[in-house]
Amino acid sequence: MSKSKTYLAIKRLCDIVVSIIALICLIPVFAVMFILYRFGENRGPMIYKQERIGKNGKPFKIWKFRSMVVNADKKLKANPALYKKYLANSYKLPAEEDPRITHFGRIIRKTSIDELPQFVNILKGDMALVGPRPVVRTELKEYGDNVRKLLSMTPGAMGYWQASGRSNIGYPKRCDIEMYYIDHANFWFDVKIVFLNIISIFKSTGAY
Repeated sequence: MSKSKTYLAIKRLCDIVVSIIALICLIPVFAVMFILYRFGENRGPMIYKQERIGKNGKPFKIWKFRSMVVNADKKLKANPALYKKYLANSYKLPAEEDPRITHFGRIIRKTSIDELPQFVNILKGDMALVGPRPVVRTELKEYGDNVRKLLSMTPGAMGYWQASGRSNIGYPKRCDIEMYYIDHANFWFDVKIVFLNIISIFKSTGAY
């Protein structure tokens, strides 16, 4: 379903304004995080970049504060049984079972602090503040005939899936939720989703 040019223009303008304000306000947070990533098990790059699939199938690097050990993906794939469980569990593992996640990482995931660098993605236009959650390439098969529809919109840092329960909701229900958003996306629905996501963050709903 094509969206009106007015809606898309207002959405993009809001994304730019909000992301600029957020990044300015978050300068002290980035400074503190930079120091924390100099020591202990957190030692290493502050930012974790992972390839996700964006609008029209264009890949981009999503930014997050690193919550895992360095070379985490290799560590997961080195354990076939755990990797199989990861795939079966909608590309997620409970934090207590995931050997990749650091102690500090569990904290920033639970509070969604790890997601804050995505304001850079929003400013660049890779992502929107609100939209379907960006997926890794292997997840596209979960959307079946709806892949083109999923990729017709700019993916979002906040979405209806997250507001509805986040990691507590796996496939195929997650696909249905994302499709519902795409079919009904409008400015006021986006505003509602932002507030629902804020509530979910404070409740730590489905965060791991």
